[in-house]
Amino acid sequence: MSFPVSLNTEIWAGKGRLLAAASALAVAASLCSAAMAPVRAQDAQGLTADLAGHVNPNSELLLEASEVTYDFDNDQIIATGDVQVYYDGNTVQAHRIVFDRKSQQLRALGNVIFIEASGNVVRTEEMTLSEDFSEGFARALQIDTTKRTRFLAEKARREGDNVTTIENGVYTVYTKPTNPPNKPPLWRVRAEKIVHNQQEKIIRFENAAFEVYGKPIAWLPFLSMPDPSIKRKSGFLMPYGLVSDKLGYGVTVPYYWALSPHYDMTTTLTPMTKQGLFGDVEYRHRFEAGQVSVSAAGLFQAQPSQFSTPRADDRWRGAVSSSASFSLGKDWTLGWNVTYKSDRAFFRDYSFASFGDNGETSEIFLEGNTDRNALSVRAYAFQLSQEDYEDSDFDANGFSPVGSSLQDKQPLVLPVIDYDYVFADPILAGELSLAANFTSLTRDETDAFSIDGGTTAKFRGVDGTFSRLSLKGDWRRTFIDPLGQSFTPFAYMRGDLFFLASPDADVTALAGETFVGRAMPAIGLEYRYPIIATFDGGNQILEPVAQVVARPDEQRIGELPNDDAQSIVFDTTTLFDYDKFSGFDRAEGGTRLNVGLNYKLQLDSGYYLSGLFGRSYHLAGENSYATPDILGATADSGLAGDLSDYVGSLYLDTQYGVKLGAQARLDKDDFSVNRLQAQASAIYGPVVSSLAYAFLGAQPDVGIDEPREELLGAATLRLEENWRMFGSMRYDLQNSNIVQDGLGVGYDDEGFSLSVSFSEDRSRNDGDSVNRMLYFRVGLRTIGNTQVSSGILN
Repeated sequence: MSFPVSLNTEIWAGKGRLLAAASALAVAASLCSAAMAPVRAQDAQGLTADLAGHVNPNSELLLEASEVTYDFDNDQIIATGDVQVYYDGNTVQAHRIVFDRKSQQLRALGNVIFIEASGNVVRTEEMTLSEDFSEGFARALQIDTTKRTRFLAEKARREGDNVTTIENGVYTVYTKPTNPPNKPPLWRVRAEKIVHNQQEKIIRFENAAFEVYGKPIAWLPFLSMPDPSIKRKSGFLMPYGLVSDKLGYGVTVPYYWALSPHYDMTTTLTPMTKQGLFGDVEYRHRFEAGQVSVSAAGLFQAQPSQFSTPRADDRWRGAVSSSASFSLGKDWTLGWNVTYKSDRAFFRDYSFASFGDNGETSEIFLEGNTDRNALSVRAYAFQLSQEDYEDSDFDANGFSPVGSSLQDKQPLVLPVIDYDYVFADPILAGELSLAANFTSLTRDETDAFSIDGGTTAKFRGVDGTFSRLSLKGDWRRTFIDPLGQSFTPFAYMRGDLFFLASPDADVTALAGETFVGRAMPAIGLEYRYPIIATFDGGNQILEPVAQVVARPDEQRIGELPNDDAQSIVFDTTTLFDYDKFSGFDRAEGGTRLNVGLNYKLQLDSGYYLSGLFGRSYHLAGENSYATPDILGATADSGLAGDLSDYVGSLYLDTQYGVKLGAQARLDKDDFSVNRLQAQASAIYGPVVSSLAYAFLGAQPDVGIDEPREELLGAATLRLEENWRMFGSMRYDLQNSNIVQDGLGVGYDDEGFSLSVSFSEDRSRNDGDSVNRMLYFRVGLRTIGNTQVSSGILN
């Protein structure tokens, strides 16, 4: 016999567990049979509190249903009609739920949805759960995890609130709700048994098969993988293969060691048919105040004669690297990034090393920053990847680069100290800032070359130890008049002190001098007058700019080393710099006027256009750019004459996927192009593309007799929803040849990615005219990535 308790019943079991709810329902049913009156939720809650005082008070249960009845004969509570049970973070939804008081089990029937506290969602037609939801059983179910992975099972059992065992199951991934809901996954793993241990965070597959488009392609007698909800778990990572005429056939097998929540390690072994066993290890440790990593890779080459580059034919080859960053306090950071390799070509020949970059610059640093001041202390060492010169035309007065090592000419820079400070309070109603730099470097061998067969030597660096201390104070103040004109007077004072240890007497005029001082005071004024015009649909700004800087001549040009001011790029980004040298070793002198016209256009539709055009005038004193130093880097800078070249820039953003930018330097006499850089990017429909163009005119004073002109393009074409084609090309217009090119095809969705690409490189100076690479990559979300690369040399 059974009695209906109530329609639209809501019972809140304030003391938790289903036993409490069952007791309340039983009492409610008894009252209902006597008085035939609905039981209010408040009454059921009170009865539950009286009859279930022994239940865990920390758990609560809420039952909602259209109708709840109590079957006296079978001692069962039956809820029907859009039933929902909430308990301890779990939710069960079903058309009908039956609670058997004798077995203490809950059975849900009809479109059952079980949402675990962890967020996993189980869907089935019938499910049996224990009274505390910790154990359960179901047939023909689907489990969706929070990481968008999916289990499909013939039947599944959950035990101990921990282990879920799936029989005749399938593991795969699924797409976001915004994607086509019926789109089948490209891959899946089918197994006789899948065991998901939530405590150990691991999934085990027994007698499994890997399927693609529903067809098995690989049998896996035993497979285990970390739970997708975790990021760190010891185990093998996906291997990948390689094919190379110098290395042979090989396969890379990585193993990840989750040693602790604070440190881990990855070890990798790569056996190769031609070169033997390649080993690679990377250790990472995270501290409360920072982190550090140490990596090492190398091998004993079985066939070193396969390589033609110097030292690449050594038997032992390898590299070690370490990087770190530690917070020493609120504003201080200590760190390093150091790499040592056995030879220059190691990372090119064994590019699959875990830290396979060029590793040319190593540094150790200490830096501190606040809102108004900054201090950094750094040390640098350089280990080149560039091969030595082989052109005898670059011989230079006994400093021939031919047959000598460029590596021996690299300096050790220790230390480089930079300090910047901006005063918080105005000084003379303006802003005052201070800057200081101390640099010391040591070079064992003079770095020299010649552009005319040895007659004239040019020096990138001189042997010995050179130290320089530079101090600079900079003051400025801005006035704006009623018309909107902006006047910014400024002044700076800079002093340099050089310490020269054993300079080469054949290079500089400083033989016998140990300390050399230099000073450079300057005053100036900058004028701007932005003229704003607003029209229907947008606005535009036309702004003339003029800047004059007065100072004495630069001292001792060509007598001092120049290591950090060798790059002179004159364009609109440096047009209004007080000093256009890139470093402290040179100090611009003389009186100079810089003028330009700035234009900006902003349309309401989103289009934005900006441009700047101008030039520089040397008015008085000695032109620092006309007087060469020991390198002669300023001769073709565009600033050597009293009238400089013209410089201009243009930038366009359509806000609809098309962007254009260009920088140009035009000859002061005939407006011919001396330097031009232009780039464009566009997104139009299924096409994403970019194009860059670079031109540099001949610079005979630095040994470049012919212009250099290159075009670089790249594009990606979306073919289908998930398919794409991509390619790139770097073309030397001057010599009419392809420097680099590549072409590939790829597939990407939320669970699978694949790409195949082929590339050619003719820019490497390693004895091979063309380096070709075939690259194949496969990625499976939650399982891993694998790849095969093949190097084919011509």
